[in-house]
Amino acid sequence: MFWLLFCIFFAACLGAGITGGLFPPGPWYRALAKPWWTPPDWVFPVTWMVLYVCMATAGARAAMVEGNGIAMAFWAMQIAFNGLWTPVFFGLRNIRLGLGIIVILWLTVLSGLLAMWAVDWLAGALFVPYLIWVSIAAALNVEVWRLNPDEAAKGKAS
Repeated sequence: MFWLLFCIFFAACLGAGITGGLFPPGPWYRALAKPWWTPPDWVFPVTWMVLYVCMATAGARAAMVEGNGIAMAFWAMQIAFNGLWTPVFFGLRNIRLGLGIIVILWLTVLSGLLAMWAVDWLAGALFVPYLIWVSIAAALNVEVWRLNPDEAAKGKAS
């Protein structure tokens, strides 16, 4: 049963991850000023694949535990906001709205971590790297917003 659930949760992760291919950073993002600590491009797909395995494992573990309703609701909510950020930030080129979405994503990841920890401590622990990565992404979003005030003020694709 675990492996079937894992595959279902992993498919949800890949569904959210496909937005990265549909809305790649492209020349617009490359032209933006970014902080010195911006990770190199190759780090993103590698990190996300590891995180998707952790997220799917956490979801599958929590799904097998009774009383998991809140944990599953937060899992669903975080994957929805995870998949939404890329089309808003890279597709619409809306830095401000992207920041709002990533703040909500961070809150849902934290809430999901706590809810899963309550039903299965390992499921919760598997969300810790995800929370760290979303924290880095949120800080990067803030810095891109701060370093590119004219672009951030547009709030939409030109």
